[in-house]
Amino acid sequence: MPTTQLRRARHPARHARPLRSGDRGSTSLEIAIVFPVLLVLITAVIQYGLWFHARSVALTAAEEGVTAARTTGAPAGAGTDRALTFVAEHASASLLDPTAHQTATPTEVTVTVTGRSLAVLPGLAMAVTGTASGPVERLTTLEDAP
Repeated sequence: MPTTQLRRARHPARHARPLRSGDRGSTSLEIAIVFPVLLVLITAVIQYGLWFHARSVALTAAEEGVTAARTTGAPAGAGTDRALTFVAEHASASLLDPTAHQTATPTEVTVTVTGRSLAVLPGLAMAVTGTASGPVERLTTLEDAP
């Protein structure tokens, strides 16, 4: 008898609770439930990354447009042209269907770039907008100062 007790003490895992027949296949069922949820989470993270990148591209293109449009003597559509050129040169695959709109006052110019982000799943492309504004460069005198 003492020998049997020593063997049980040395190998407690062998004599753990025996598997019940109802536990068979529970791991497969758990994986079948958790795996689709995990795939949806991974897809959502990737989609957010694509949207964030497209938003960053739209904002940078709008900033480039403002830089071009605010210079002294810039033509009327300089901001729009520069913003669309930036998207075409740097991120034509990231920002789909880009459009640009420029508004200007005598003291300020604003450029807005819109488009769609890439989609992981078809039909899931989200709208993206980037807006930048800045003062128009102009010569002033002491009388013009506030």
